[in-house]
Amino acid sequence: MRALVLVPVLKPTRPRGAQADAPIVAQPTRSNEARLEEATGLARAIDLTIAKGLIVAVNQPRPATLIGTGKIEEIKALLDENDAGLVIVDHPLTPVQQRNLEKAWGAKVIDRTGLILEIFGRRASTKEGTLQVDLAHLNYQKGRLVRSWTHLERQRGGAGFMGGPGETQIEADRRMLQDRIVKLERELEQVVRTRQLHRAKRRKVPHPIVALVGYTNAGKSTLFNRITGAGVLAEDMLFATLDPTLRRTKLPHGRTVILSDTVGFISDLPTHLVAAFRATLEEVLEADLILHVRDMSDPDNAAQSADVLRILADLGIGEKEGEERIIEVWNKIDRLDPESHAALAARAEGRNNIMALSAVTGEGVDPLMDEISRRLSGVLMEASVSIPPEKLAIVSWVYANAIVDERKDNEDGSVTLDIRMPEAQAAELERKLGNSPKAEKEDWER
Repeated sequence: MRALVLVPVLKPTRPRGAQADAPIVAQPTRSNEARLEEATGLARAIDLTIAKGLIVAVNQPRPATLIGTGKIEEIKALLDENDAGLVIVDHPLTPVQQRNLEKAWGAKVIDRTGLILEIFGRRASTKEGTLQVDLAHLNYQKGRLVRSWTHLERQRGGAGFMGGPGETQIEADRRMLQDRIVKLERELEQVVRTRQLHRAKRRKVPHPIVALVGYTNAGKSTLFNRITGAGVLAEDMLFATLDPTLRRTKLPHGRTVILSDTVGFISDLPTHLVAAFRATLEEVLEADLILHVRDMSDPDNAAQSADVLRILADLGIGEKEGEERIIEVWNKIDRLDPESHAALAARAEGRNNIMALSAVTGEGVDPLMDEISRRLSGVLMEASVSIPPEKLAIVSWVYANAIVDERKDNEDGSVTLDIRMPEAQAAELERKLGNSPKAEKEDWER
């Protein structure tokens, strides 16, 4: 289908109730051209043919149509000229605005929320993802039935001879939608319980969790594949992946971690989606370390980063906590010219909370893995541990949780390991061996 993409640019306004001399609220730092490019990319993500993209200045938003009548007529002419039957408005529309614009243009109208919901609906591949998208879509549609039917004025007869006029068709449709929403919410509650069980199991095998977050198309899935060797879909496309993926991988010094690739964030993420995907996004809260992947080749990467941090704050990861748990990954440096590449590398050098790399070429990935290992290992304790024959099952646990420098298989069937491991894991090993922590503490060296 051929479509027009409109990006309304609203005039900066003062907060409601503010004095006349109060400062005007500034628009987001993202450029209008970048907004148009992103909206066009979103449209192409569902295989639409873009006939034209427009930036529309809106001095005074109209309650009925958002934009003025003159611009409405101009866009109508463009629709006829380009034989387009769909208009994508990169801005939230009320049900009334959406209905009035459809009548004025004689074309289908989708706002930003509807477009993102459409993309998510196509990308969802698991049962959980489908449930989450369906719930968000139904909540979105519930208030828009007014534009979806032509028979809403009809009424069903009431029960009994003296019955009232009965319920209108729209009331019946809303009731059916609400019943479906309640059913989906119950199914998602089961999903939440299942996720909690999975998290509880992971805690019993205490592998640290490293979560990848970032703006959509920042290169998270490419970096995930580079580190784990997985085959997660990674394309130059907004929301190429939707369902979260977890994989085990080994750090350079041998420790096993779980890497989690999450859904990409985006500016003005619809509240319906945030609510529906909360069970998925909460995987980030469980992470021991968060890699915030940024596309440094994008001129608006600073605004994108602010959007990601804002969503993390909404999830409960504040600025202070983020400093301890977040590593900024400056990705796609292979797309920069040599001068910008060198300047970026110089800015990142010597800063443990920033790593510059290219997930495509692999440049800078090894230093990132070393930093992850350092962050998760903490202070390593060294020891020589002898494991008796009847407890050899512990050996595999040691390899998964420690750095084994040397192994000796003894004639009596026991195994002696020279290892380095964090203090918490060292205490756990002592419990598995049945040793007294106080008695054995002297055997460990920092």
